[in-house]
Amino acid sequence: MTVAEGLPESHRRKVLLAAAGMMVLATLLNACDGVIVRLLAGEVHPFIIGFFRAAFGLVFLLPWILRSGDLMGSPYRWLHVLRAALKLASLLALFVAFAKASLSDVTAISFSTPIFLLLGACLLLGEQMTIARAIAVLVGFLGMLVIIRPDAGSFDPALLFALAGAVLTALIQLILKSMSGRDRPDRLVAWNLIAMVPLAFVLALSVWQTPDSRALGLLAAQGALGAASQALVTRAFSLADASFLAPLDFLRLPVIALLAFVFFGEVAGISTWIGAGIIISAILIGTMARGRNKEGSQRF
Repeated sequence: MTVAEGLPESHRRKVLLAAAGMMVLATLLNACDGVIVRLLAGEVHPFIIGFFRAAFGLVFLLPWILRSGDLMGSPYRWLHVLRAALKLASLLALFVAFAKASLSDVTAISFSTPIFLLLGACLLLGEQMTIARAIAVLVGFLGMLVIIRPDAGSFDPALLFALAGAVLTALIQLILKSMSGRDRPDRLVAWNLIAMVPLAFVLALSVWQTPDSRALGLLAAQGALGAASQALVTRAFSLADASFLAPLDFLRLPVIALLAFVFFGEVAGISTWIGAGIIISAILIGTMARGRNKEGSQRF
């Protein structure tokens, strides 16, 4: 249950507005992530970027983590490590994609995570694959093909890393769904960072080169922005329902398209916008189908 539920209408609107503001700000901060990775491309290895992002993120969130307390009360141990390893893998896949492919294309492909989440829920959690859900999955894959253009001369293999990042993110969310029933959101956030830092450090050691002061500044900014974004999203979802907040994430595409043009002169192609529109339509179809299923289960 969110904070907004059960409040008087006047207070509820204020809480929803605050949650929407937090989600929009988190979306803007997320869009900066790809820009920073592109600025570091060719200068800092993705393994080292992954380590510093996790390490700086942990440093910036440490006061909040210490205040939350009772870290050892988590009922999970190795599942935190598995989730952190998958999160690190998804970040590294996105880092490679951001470094080599169009920032707008990578962002549009990342919108496909809910499609893989829907598919995973049916395959792994036993949820029913209805006709509406099957249509959502097929439409979603069509949108991905429009962006990736596997049969075109402009096909960019780096976009496959973006696709892998979306699949891994969906898998993480499926694991998180099972964990959130028995653990607190703040503890899940804390353990994710705590477990990720040593995993990322082991990978970084294999290719270690100490970044210069400019790169360290960008890495620190990336860690701070990532930590702030995570904290904002966690707080926003505690205030308002996911169905209200999730569509705001789509603002990432116009924001990163603008940033890519300003910093690198990249112009998002028509296929990017068409493919993103198709994927968003697929997500809306899946969301409406899920809502109808919930209503039907409540009736019976």
